[in-house]
Amino acid sequence: MIKAKSVKGQKIAVLGLGRTGLSVALAMMEGGAEVLGWDDSQSALQNAEQNGIPTQDLSRNSDWSSITSLIVSPGIAHLYPKAHPIITLALERGVLIDNDIGVFFRSFATDDWHGFDITPKVIAVTGSNGKSTTSALIHHILNEVGRPTQLAGNIGRGVMDLNPATAGEVVVLELSSYQIELARALTPDIAVFTNLSPDHLDRHGGEGGYFAAKRRLFVEGGPDRAIIGVDEIAGQYLANQISETALDDRVIRISSGKKLSGMGWHVFARKGFLAETRKGRQVASIDLRGMIGLPGFHNHQNAAAAYAASRAVGISPKLIEDAMNSFTGLSHRSQRVGERDGISFVNDSKATNVASALKALQAFNNIRWICGGLEKEGGLEALQGATGSVCKAYVIGRKAAEFARQLRCDSIVCNTMKAAVEAAFDDAAEGETILLAPAAASFDQYDNFEQRGEDFIAQAESLMSR
Repeated sequence: MIKAKSVKGQKIAVLGLGRTGLSVALAMMEGGAEVLGWDDSQSALQNAEQNGIPTQDLSRNSDWSSITSLIVSPGIAHLYPKAHPIITLALERGVLIDNDIGVFFRSFATDDWHGFDITPKVIAVTGSNGKSTTSALIHHILNEVGRPTQLAGNIGRGVMDLNPATAGEVVVLELSSYQIELARALTPDIAVFTNLSPDHLDRHGGEGGYFAAKRRLFVEGGPDRAIIGVDEIAGQYLANQISETALDDRVIRISSGKKLSGMGWHVFARKGFLAETRKGRQVASIDLRGMIGLPGFHNHQNAAAAYAASRAVGISPKLIEDAMNSFTGLSHRSQRVGERDGISFVNDSKATNVASALKALQAFNNIRWICGGLEKEGGLEALQGATGSVCKAYVIGRKAAEFARQLRCDSIVCNTMKAAVEAAFDDAAEGETILLAPAAASFDQYDNFEQRGEDFIAQAESLMSR
């Protein structure tokens, strides 16, 4: 556990007592703070009390004058579309609002670091798509080359559950826009921006607010090195803003589809090959085509980002290439489940928005596409013209018929995962891929995208075992 610093004797309220809230509350108590926790869920309150965390309904008869700060879990709205009532109370009373990420960055460095030969570093990864795979790949590379490393944030465990740093350690954090937007301290050594596409727009008041949340990590965070995906204008703009000159190698531009030119530091993947250039000269090249854990050009962007981050902490191209070859990928992200009769099953349940589904569709040929769920703002228009590799779509979800009507490819309403997988397998021929890439959230039928992916895997394995 990371012990919260500079909180001794303070009264601190924690709103939201899930995984994140529990870990930050315990870290605050370890640091000597008096903690009051609250959650709208009765089961979460009971769990917190079982973990020794005092609870109190902060919306009723609370003495806010003695509370110095309110720590908010990432799933709780603090501005758009409407602030949680307890956050409104805190704002009215001038109580400082923060989250576990801000607490982490204020608490991670300790006096022990003065005795370290090599100072620990933090790599923070954000973006609309690919940040989980990129974070996991960086962590994998560091492990493979023998660098001490931990992985946390929006993936794995909460940041306050990390172990205190050791000499030379590199902590890799996956950070969502929710986590970045509210943090009062952001000081990563290296920050990575994969890409930007419309997502979580209700929580950020539109695309501008969403981009502004991501931008904080780079502009207010002030990393020593910034790795920026420049395949979209948002990334191009961000890279331009934080560069002092065209030769500024504090900014590493990355791409997954075009050759980058100029005298700066570039990493790009093109036609299955990754290249690194500096000052106009190529310094390294890696063949990505045989890496089974990184299929498709969207994963080649993840590879470029992870390669750049690894180079920024001094790892050689050859060691990075060797480590990438042993990367098996993440569950629910272009995860190869298996094969029967020459028909492949691929689980990309994490494709919860149109942009990520689009990338999954571009990674395979001859697709039997399982899609549908809780449709996000913006509709499916961006998928039009991108379904040329789809033989047929098999639509699930409570509003499957409405979802199917928006598709410009042959489709059938299946409603359930079981029906969709069986129908797709009955129709499929050798060489085709049954791909789950929903382009929608899972909450109409499942608790989360992981549960949806596990259902797909179970149905696929049932068919493969017959």
